[in-house]
Amino acid sequence: MMQRGLSRTTKLGYGVCDLGGNLFFTMVGFFLLYYLTDVVKLSPALAGTALLIGKAWDAISDPIVGYLSDRTVSPLGRRRPYMLYGALFLFVFMIIMFFPMRFSNDFLSFLWYSVLFCVLSTAYTMVNIPYSALAPELTVDYHERTVLNAYRNVFAILGTFSGALLVLPLVGLFSDYRVGWPFMGGVLGLIMLLSAFVTVFTVRESPPRQRPPQVQILRAYVGVLSLRSFRLALATWTLHIMGVTIIQSALVYYFTYLVGDTSAFQITLFALLLTALIAVPFWVWVSKRAGKRFAWNAGMLVFAGAVLAFVFLGRSLGLPAAYVFIVLGGFGFSTQYVIPYAVLPDIVEYDYAKNGIRREGLFYGMWTFMSKVGQALALALSGWILSLFHYVPPSAEGVPQVQPPEALFGISLLVGPLPAVLFVVGVLVFLFYPITREFYEKILKMVEERSPSHM
Repeated sequence: MMQRGLSRTTKLGYGVCDLGGNLFFTMVGFFLLYYLTDVVKLSPALAGTALLIGKAWDAISDPIVGYLSDRTVSPLGRRRPYMLYGALFLFVFMIIMFFPMRFSNDFLSFLWYSVLFCVLSTAYTMVNIPYSALAPELTVDYHERTVLNAYRNVFAILGTFSGALLVLPLVGLFSDYRVGWPFMGGVLGLIMLLSAFVTVFTVRESPPRQRPPQVQILRAYVGVLSLRSFRLALATWTLHIMGVTIIQSALVYYFTYLVGDTSAFQITLFALLLTALIAVPFWVWVSKRAGKRFAWNAGMLVFAGAVLAFVFLGRSLGLPAAYVFIVLGGFGFSTQYVIPYAVLPDIVEYDYAKNGIRREGLFYGMWTFMSKVGQALALALSGWILSLFHYVPPSAEGVPQVQPPEALFGISLLVGPLPAVLFVVGVLVFLFYPITREFYEKILKMVEERSPSHM
């Protein structure tokens, strides 16, 4: 049995990598669609489709990397070699992605950014999948895993802060956007590189308790999907990711065209994310007292109510009231950082207890696969809805256009009602999740019986 008490150095060393990971995720969610429509000048439909292609490829590469990392043997272990080289590629392609290219027609631009986003996403996968699969190898204790993931998700929220609040100010340091956007990509890519390197060189991998059997990759993933608890958690996670991504992609449009105040956009992001960060210890406490299922569902219901209030009441009551709704939303949104990655290690342990094999990389590969499928669908849906409601991109000089009423309605739909529906459906699904604290104690006894001392 592995150690139950992790040192603070290990917790910090593990957690810091998600600063870069969530920096990437947030940058994509908040700004990549906007970059393609308002800087590259792709039509919203083509921009959304380019992101769909890139994220779909990203999702396909996740299970492959998870499968390979489970079976890798190297002096750095199973996970860290991928993280090391992936971080280097991520830094390079962040700069290339945000160098605005001019082509003779929209289709060539669409093709270039589709391929480039596929390459960039593969680099991210090489870091993120092996990193996530480290968690179950560090501790098996039910509450210690929640604490470990709280450390991780504090850094995740800091990464979200960075991704949300640094992009436009870094771009704005230069009068020429063709310099500002690549500079921003380089700065953010360097943060991603350094945060991954800290984990690679400070966290020691434990030897695998059991090497997974050599089976075909599709059969391996069908095996992990046979667990009902995993399917329920996976569906919930995907629905919530879709809702969060839709809000992220639409907020910059909302404040540009409905509020007409981009400074309010920065304040809103700061209030949302600061509240989410402050609320992390509260949701850890709720999870410990009432269970992970209750904590995740309660938080996402609060978030759903807050975004609806923001859209339907925020503009009529004024910005101060809108900020109150944003703070409330951040309080609920915090559970999305705390609970999901505390739920998944429990499912991994249950799989071992039930089936007698270790396949952490498969679970984390499928988990991230579905998060990226959800993000891909959300980004594509956002672009398609903008086109459907006749969104008008900025002029050639970059001046925002006056939007028709139907475009403003479409943007409002993306910020509030559509994601709220996805959150509520996710909550309803997770009501059937079966692993409670009491059930997990039984799982640990089954795991103990499988240890060599009981053979």
